[in-house]
Amino acid sequence: MGTIKTKPIKRIKEISKADFIKYYYKPQIPVLIEGLTTDWPAYKKWNIEYIQSLAGDQVVPLYNNEPTKGKQKSAEPTTEMKLYDYLELIKSKPTDLRIFFYDLMKNMPILANDFSYPDIGLKFFKRLPVMFFGSKGSTVLPHYDMDLADLVHFHFHGNKRVVLFPPSQTKYLYKVPYAVHNVEDIDLDNPDFNKYPALKHLEGMEIEMKHGDALFMPSGYWHYITYLNGGFSMTLRAFSKKPQVLMRMLYNVFFMRHFENKMRKWKGQKWIDYKDKKAIKKTNKCVHKQ
Repeated sequence: MGTIKTKPIKRIKEISKADFIKYYYKPQIPVLIEGLTTDWPAYKKWNIEYIQSLAGDQVVPLYNNEPTKGKQKSAEPTTEMKLYDYLELIKSKPTDLRIFFYDLMKNMPILANDFSYPDIGLKFFKRLPVMFFGSKGSTVLPHYDMDLADLVHFHFHGNKRVVLFPPSQTKYLYKVPYAVHNVEDIDLDNPDFNKYPALKHLEGMEIEMKHGDALFMPSGYWHYITYLNGGFSMTLRAFSKKPQVLMRMLYNVFFMRHFENKMRKWKGQKWIDYKDKKAIKKTNKCVHKQ
């Protein structure tokens, strides 16, 4: 066992639109901005109790830390629960259950009155602000977003640890074919360098987010997230105008995702095992060449 090499993500208090574009957006470098939400109503209002007060009888799908197996889809919920009851759960005790990609405009549009889209040079896709909820004990599998958007991730109520890996590190991450995640047996908190030697070469960037923090995650960056206690986040996304990124996004969304789920349905666990073996062989071969 060992430790993955990381360096801190830069934390700044405020930034102008011109400087954000020049120093972070154009070179595609992550940064955490502290003051971006302080003038939002959400900064004072958003906590677990406030979301509970709006939850009503909504029932939400929940995900856990277990790898998907057999004929499960690549992102399949474990169970479901009333949103109010789930939020009560994460207030009271650790659980690995979490809410993934909660469509704010569809499920709780009143929250849109509590925030604004930051004027930092990104053209945000305003139809899809999404939220994520978790508790101490929840982790998010290392992955990058299928739509390859530039992301600004805002955290509320509690703390979470975020580790990012630039696209250049994909060769060390044991990326699984036809997916946007790595081999699910890998534990980046306790990496097995004997079994996965490429992880010794992996270099990431790390930050602990607190209430109101905003983290810029550039297109294609891998993220590995650990909830340190109960809390939730919102992500705003801006799609790239680069033709090569657009083509990869269309491939991911309209071909790869559907192909993957069809193969899982057809071959089940054999397909997952085949891909894992292929990912390990390809990644280790890449390291041996160095």
